[in-house]
Amino acid sequence: MTDLGTWPAGPGVQPAGPPSGSLADLLERVLDKGIVIAGDIKIDLLDIELLTIRLRLFIASVETAKKAGIDWWETDPALSSRAARDALSEENARLRARLEALEDADADTSEVAR
Repeated sequence: MTDLGTWPAGPGVQPAGPPSGSLADLLERVLDKGIVIAGDIKIDLLDIELLTIRLRLFIASVETAKKAGIDWWETDPALSSRAARDALSEENARLRARLEALEDADADTSEVAR
């Protein structure tokens, strides 16, 4: 009977495998360099395409993403208070312009009625 706790190569010999590193080192490398995961999900029924979903995932640090030209979180009102204020100010300006146009149109109509 053989002992399953030892390697056949003999005592003191380490098995060859991937280099060991901590999870923190791996995470730091991924965030520093970035990683892209892409995939497609396609559902067909009798050679008729019913649904296609394309997934793209980019995992990186904020600095790496900005270097890649990705900064949508800065302009999304749901994620950025500055973007929310800007969106609110823009909506306010549009509504004020619309109100002014309506008031001008109402003033022109009342002058014609006289």
